[in-house]
Amino acid sequence: MIVLGVGNAIHTYAGMRLRLACAALMERQGHEEPTGGAKLTPGFDLPAEYVLHTVGPIVYDRVGKEEERLLASCYHSCLELAARSGIRSVAFCCISTGEFRFPREPAARIAIDTVEGFLQNDTSDMEVIFNVFKDEDRDVYRRLLA
Repeated sequence: MIVLGVGNAIHTYAGMRLRLACAALMERQGHEEPTGGAKLTPGFDLPAEYVLHTVGPIVYDRVGKEEERLLASCYHSCLELAARSGIRSVAFCCISTGEFRFPREPAARIAIDTVEGFLQNDTSDMEVIFNVFKDEDRDVYRRLLA
């Protein structure tokens, strides 16, 4: 798994056991985590029971259909894994909008559409929170969710 940005903070505050758990997952898997998939680990020293891990798409030039599909897959894979695991509350950061350069507005639209579509078909009564760090992200989500 690639750990940058928010992932780095999560790993720092969760403690060394999270890094070891991720390393064990990768060793058992035998290859890098594909973009758009999801894995679940304990939260260890975080104030969360679990951590959902996903690898978002990297935007090198411009956002194309494949990057959009992969970003939606990140959200959908995490939600499916959470539902299968009996998790009733999920908080998402702005996947791929930092170091991976996915523009914030289209990323937020994909996140919202994917989550809304999942929740319409899910029976688990899951709560989903969009947890943003930057004021610009907060403003985009507020506008799109209004």
